Amino acid sequence: MSLEFSILEWILLGALALFFILQVYWYSRYLAAPARRIRKDKKCALSNGKLQQDEFPGVSVIISAHNESYNLSQYLQALLTQDYPTFEVIVVDDGSEDNTREVVEYYLTQDPRLHMTFVPFGARVGSTKKLALTLGAKAAQYEWLLLTDADCRPESNHWIRTMMAQATKDIVLGFSPYFYDKGFVNRLVRFDTLFNGLHYLGAALCGHPYMGVGRNLAYRKSLFFESGGFTHLMTNRAGDDDLFVNHVAMKTNTTVALSRESYMWSLAKTSLREWLLQKRRHLSVSPAYRTVTKSRLLFEPLTRGLFYATVILILVFGRWDEWTDITAMIPVMAAIGLFFVRWILQTAVLNTSARRMGLHRFTMWSVLGFDILLPLVNAWMLVVPKRKTNKW
Repeated sequence: MSLEFSILEWILLGALALFFILQVYWYSRYLAAPARRIRKDKKCALSNGKLQQDEFPGVSVIISAHNESYNLSQYLQALLTQDYPTFEVIVVDDGSEDNTREVVEYYLTQDPRLHMTFVPFGARVGSTKKLALTLGAKAAQYEWLLLTDADCRPESNHWIRTMMAQATKDIVLGFSPYFYDKGFVNRLVRFDTLFNGLHYLGAALCGHPYMGVGRNLAYRKSLFFESGGFTHLMTNRAGDDDLFVNHVAMKTNTTVALSRESYMWSLAKTSLREWLLQKRRHLSVSPAYRTVTKSRLLFEPLTRGLFYATVILILVFGRWDEWTDITAMIPVMAAIGLFFVRWILQTAVLNTSARRMGLHRFTMWSVLGFDILLPLVNAWMLVVPKRKTNKW
């Protein structure tokens, strides 16, 4: 049996094999890295943490709060009851018009470790949140700054402890999943969060840290001010977390916290429109990433899109009129076979990671649907400018 393929078929088969190998490499090296680390060290924070009990540093937990009276009343107590030797909680009132100040003042009378400051009224800066975090950092009395948001709840009272167990360098990247709920939007948000979380945590584990999330992120106060803080980022409305980390994080100064007790949970957007606005805000800072970061971030969606395109082209140009000839159908069978192999591999990596992280898993159909949908959403947001009426 001779393999008599046309030049086009040989080109498409070569492209199919190349993009498949690149996708397998990316998934096995980066996206599977957190699951490998968790398996290697199942008790990575509490029992096998890098720091011993008497080595835990003082920590200043900083929250920027804008109209967060309800969330603070629900979650602030969980921060104040952390099982950690030396810490404080600083709430920065970012121009709130609700009862945020009253809620914090109530807790101020209950716990001396809680402090409050505020962004001056009418501050003319591009991002008042960055100003709020800067004021919080200046008010902090400890070297380590641990950032979160008012609408977040720690997994347990060991959150600070498990994050600081990895504080052997200058930056600790944590994970912040969303609460589980029924419905398509919640499933979409949780999938996107898991995928992105595995990506930035896996990249950091492989020596290429490029971002963190402000809901669960720690770094040294000295690093913040010596690097200029947010001075060069004030023109960006967002980016108080990922842009800062992107500019200062390196292999030599960044660690990750993967213990379940280091998680900081958050409420997901309940409507597709709200999630799209949030997604657009996050993507808006990507042009300011370092060039090497943008190159690495382009690698996966580009090879993914080219893989899908190659599969479609092989199916379109397949010799279906010769379907009884096995040799003639080899390109088609190869395309279908590698498509399913990648799909199974992707589902296995994501669900294995979700299981080891204690998160809900996804059906194969959800994985395939979101794998196609999310890159299209991202591309649309990066290409199509936002309407001027959008308010973040």
